[in-house]
Amino acid sequence: MKFKVVLEEAEEGGYIAYVPSLPGCVSQGETREEAIENIKEAIEVYLDIDDAEIEAELTGKKAEVVEITL
Repeated sequence: MKFKVVLEEAEEGGYIAYVPSLPGCVSQGETREEAIENIKEAIEVYLDIDDAEIEAELTGKKAEVVEITL
C-alpha cells in the first residue's frame, strides 16, 4: 500500500508527519528520516485493528462487517 504523508517542519524544531487519508494518524521526529520512520510505524498500528475491537463497536447495532479489496 502507498500513502501520501505530509511532513511539516515544527515550530519548536523537528518534523510533524501525518496521513491525510487516515484521520488522526500523526507522528513526529527530530529529523526528516526519523519522522518518516515514526509515521510508518503509526500507519501500521493504525491499520492493525483487532477483530475484538470491531465486534465491541458493533454490539447492539444493526451493522455487519464486510471485507473489500482495493
